[in-house]
Amino acid sequence: MKFIRNLALSCALHGSLVHAAEHKFDFTAEKALPGFTKISPDTLYGTGQNFGYLPGQALASGQPVNFAVDVDEGNYQVTLRFGHAQHATCTTVKTESRRLVIENLTTTPGNQETRTFTVNVRKPAIRGGGGITKLNARETGPPLSPGWDDRLSFEFNGKNPGVVSMEIKPVKDAITIFLAGDSTVTDQVYEPYAGWGQMLPRFMGSQVAVSNHAESGLALRSFESQKRLAKILSMMKRGDYLFIQFGHNDQKDRREGAGPFTTYKQALEKFVRAVDDQGGIPVLVTPMERRRFDRDGKPEATLADYAKAVRQVGKEQKVSVIDLHAMSIKLYAALGPDASTKAFVFYPAGTVPGMPQALKDNTHHNNFGGYELARCVVEGIRENVPKLAKHLAPDAGHFNPENPDSPEKFAVPMSPLQATAPPAGS
Repeated sequence: MKFIRNLALSCALHGSLVHAAEHKFDFTAEKALPGFTKISPDTLYGTGQNFGYLPGQALASGQPVNFAVDVDEGNYQVTLRFGHAQHATCTTVKTESRRLVIENLTTTPGNQETRTFTVNVRKPAIRGGGGITKLNARETGPPLSPGWDDRLSFEFNGKNPGVVSMEIKPVKDAITIFLAGDSTVTDQVYEPYAGWGQMLPRFMGSQVAVSNHAESGLALRSFESQKRLAKILSMMKRGDYLFIQFGHNDQKDRREGAGPFTTYKQALEKFVRAVDDQGGIPVLVTPMERRRFDRDGKPEATLADYAKAVRQVGKEQKVSVIDLHAMSIKLYAALGPDASTKAFVFYPAGTVPGMPQALKDNTHHNNFGGYELARCVVEGIRENVPKLAKHLAPDAGHFNPENPDSPEKFAVPMSPLQATAPPAGS
């Protein structure tokens, strides 16, 4: 814990360092474009410069690589060009802690494609002298998966990644969707775990950033006590959103009088008022279900009362509600008892590096499950948050949880880091 405190203090002290306002990088083997900084395979981060590949990696290797550049806290518009003169490319891009932003973008030989997105960078210090966000050990992150540090990080992945150039510039007018939640929402650092929050950026338009403050094991009460709500409010501007999804860990509250229609509901109302006072827009998300099936092969509800309490707060406070609880039940029912394991962390013994035992987790999702739940959330935005729906990505598409994507056809490549222990919460 001493290391975590020192890291947080360091970020607080150095978060105001002046980094270059804009960056332009050229990844090709040719002469750099005018105004662009040349990136070669031996351009390494931390070797006397604040940008480059993490040590031991380079785009030329053909393997997933991580590239980082130091920036201040805030939103950044990123424009990437993809392609190669001689061969086809297929590139997936993730930012920060595995936030999916570009999914399997392909180019043909000699052609290029350009994509623009906005990414959020946050640091532990709370603006206005509000102290430091308490981080859990997982969030300090290994070198390959930063989340609360000084860097804006990119993972270039895919069958044949082909990044030509990158332009980064800070933006003040982007819409930020802040996320408050638990392990089912968070940016999971390690494969094969995934939260829907780290899949959500893939479906948002270029003027929207997702700032995921969810963390494994947290309930509404602990989220606030770790100053995560205070951190969000310190970053929020008028017109930004806070999506709030809790329940899995709140269900374990053993205090006298605790329950979905008492302490849980009161805490939700407190979060809503805080966001309203800040000029933001609260959106309530009912907790998705765990994987439970009865003898007839129908999904069983374990969080029904918590979902009901969320709906009540939405109605009473006149706040939009995305009913992920109802949609998740439809999703699991459509997949069925057997195929639904493809959406959760179910893997035979010896198939996940670092975890030799068989994995059978009925709470935490893998990439496919997180992706499908994010699609549910996007559909909920279309139906219940129309102002934000205008800013969905052009290819976000419509989604019916009763007709989910095929797990066998899901092709988002896995990141290099593998878990050695499950995330907190159940």
